[in-house]
Amino acid sequence: MAEPLADPDEVRAHLVAAARSGVALSYGELLEHLGYAFSRPKMRQLCAILGEIDRVAAERGEPELAVLVVRRSDGLPGQGWWLAGGGRERGYEGPWDGPEAARFIAAMQAETFAFWQSDYDTQAPPGAD
Repeated sequence: MAEPLADPDEVRAHLVAAARSGVALSYGELLEHLGYAFSRPKMRQLCAILGEIDRVAAERGEPELAVLVVRRSDGLPGQGWWLAGGGRERGYEGPWDGPEAARFIAAMQAETFAFWQSDYDTQAPPGAD
């Protein structure tokens, strides 16, 4: 069995820090933070971890973090994010690129930023007894 790319908790910590700072990270930047150069196989492994992080976040009542990981070229999540449910789960039926997608992603990111910039981080996560 292949060694996992990274510990999901480490990836989550990078994303929470980005959310608290109010910034998105490119796939390459996040991989670099994890000690890797960008490659398609590494990006696919990262996307699998992002899906798991968001699944757990939903169980905790937290907003998704994967929306903060974007392509450097246009600042939007990649096709995998959209295909995995992305905006469709929130009723978005528009294109995956261009101004309409950018407005939608900016609104989702703003929600995530606001959540992590609130006092939530000073509270114990649900189930942490």
